Amino acid sequence: MGENFIIIAQQVLVLFILIAVGFICGKKKIITDFSARHMTDIVLYVVTPCVMISAFQREFSFELLSGLIICVACSALIFAVSILICNLIFHDKDESRKAVIRFATIYSNCAFMSLPLQKAILGDDGWFYGSIFVAVFNIFVWTHGLVSMSGDKKQLSFKKLVLNPGLIGVLLAIILFITGFKLPYIISQPVEYLAVLNTPLPMLIIGFYLSQADFKKAFTDKGVYFSSAVRLIALPMITAVVMSLCRVTPIITMACVIATSAPTAATTTMFATKFNKDVELSVSIVAATTVFSLATMPLVVMLTGMMSGFSS
Repeated sequence: MGENFIIIAQQVLVLFILIAVGFICGKKKIITDFSARHMTDIVLYVVTPCVMISAFQREFSFELLSGLIICVACSALIFAVSILICNLIFHDKDESRKAVIRFATIYSNCAFMSLPLQKAILGDDGWFYGSIFVAVFNIFVWTHGLVSMSGDKKQLSFKKLVLNPGLIGVLLAIILFITGFKLPYIISQPVEYLAVLNTPLPMLIIGFYLSQADFKKAFTDKGVYFSSAVRLIALPMITAVVMSLCRVTPIITMACVIATSAPTAATTTMFATKFNKDVELSVSIVAATTVFSLATMPLVVMLTGMMSGFSS
């Protein structure tokens, strides 16, 4: 499993190069606050649904369907427990700050940071189960995450829930997988092109907000380090231990743990921006967890491999 260090390091370096481009664009005023907000909407409402549809375009089998059900159940339980833990341990008089810290700790960057790693270590099946985790992530983000970050339960109206692009993308992806329907080239190709934007656009947005951040203030915040410890070590190790004890299939266990061990989701900053929460704090946690994950992810992955009996 030693090669995982190199794989993860490469993913983090790619991430930071993209963030650096966004940082420079922010400093040079190529990206402005106005344009960053519109880029955020593009990612949330267009790119994310295309990612899910693209990932689920594969041959149907009952074995994969069984694994899908197990992975959905495990992923949902992981998020439910994470929400419970974060609600119990993170408290702050500043509601904006509390909302950001809880959201940042619960939701990982399970798409960009995890999917390439899952495919490299676990193969196509691992990438498939990783995509299922992302699907469950989208459901929780667009329900619990939406309410917790906005502070407004009205965001969960039935109309908004049904028309929510994140949930629509998940439902379409699952329907296409179960029915075995393959999108025609004239549709699938644009979907794939848009899905590819899931990596660069969020990173450019993070880079822009880093260019606007007060580093001296941001990285002396104890909340950033506490959130990082829970996000990168506590939650993935709890996941690894419980799934291994429950004898969940090693490949599903590994896929879920890799997703859970990823740094804070860029969605944190995008939601903080959209709902006028503490954007600077969100950027600090995203940046810090991304740096720390270079050391924590390989360790967590190797320990999980040992516990679950997975052999690459």
